[in-house]
Amino acid sequence: MSTVTVRALLISGLFVGVPRPRAYAQAVDTFMAPSTSPRLPADAMKVPFFVGEKLEYDVKFGAIKVGNGSMEVLGVPDVRGRPSWHTLFRITGSIPLFKVNDRLESWFDVSTLTSRRFHQDIEEGNYKPKRHYELFPERGMYRKNDEPEEPTVANPLDDGSFLYFVRTIPLEVGKEYSFSRYFNPEANPVRIKVVRRETIETPAGTFKTVVLQPTFRSKGLFSENGKAEVWVSDDAARIVVQLKSKLSIGSLNLYLKSHNTKAGS
Repeated sequence: MSTVTVRALLISGLFVGVPRPRAYAQAVDTFMAPSTSPRLPADAMKVPFFVGEKLEYDVKFGAIKVGNGSMEVLGVPDVRGRPSWHTLFRITGSIPLFKVNDRLESWFDVSTLTSRRFHQDIEEGNYKPKRHYELFPERGMYRKNDEPEEPTVANPLDDGSFLYFVRTIPLEVGKEYSFSRYFNPEANPVRIKVVRRETIETPAGTFKTVVLQPTFRSKGLFSENGKAEVWVSDDAARIVVQLKSKLSIGSLNLYLKSHNTKAGS
């Protein structure tokens, strides 16, 4: 598989991640331990996830297992005066002569789910870009690395926080939801179509699910020309159970292999 091919799979932001700059190291002491219940403000939004939640996946290209993935909630640090969920999505894997080790890390407000920080750390063969975003929703701007600030949208979301935001909304079969909240205005709107209910089997067990078709106005896994589907558990937890994307070169699939269902489990 070429670098361009894997880059196309990952450009949607689902399989990207975070470097660890000095600011990260300075903040790490404020992160809650997974077994600790964070002190959330009174106006914190009620959500189905919690500090310590961890979902682990088998990653397959077609029928061949090529690696592992995970989604986890690491803590609730303070980001410029606001308690913020700190989440990590990671995928690692390899095929002959090619290695992928990508991370996506997000910090978003516990009361509004508005993104406040978003980091990417991509390692795909010799392609190793790092992108650090700081978002300032109070004044409608965002900054990438050390570049000049650019305008963002009201109540912005990034690639990672969108995955958690979707878990908080009603998912009624037959409906399509449209959001203009992606932090880069050029990629809006993001559409979520709820296509059916389905019971599926994964390495983690059998799940009743709601099947979604997400679409971003950008290239990649969730592009308008793609056929990605995401299976979300049809219960209060709303965890991502399975993901499949049909591409011209084959199918990229994630299957849940383990999860915890309550804080501290």
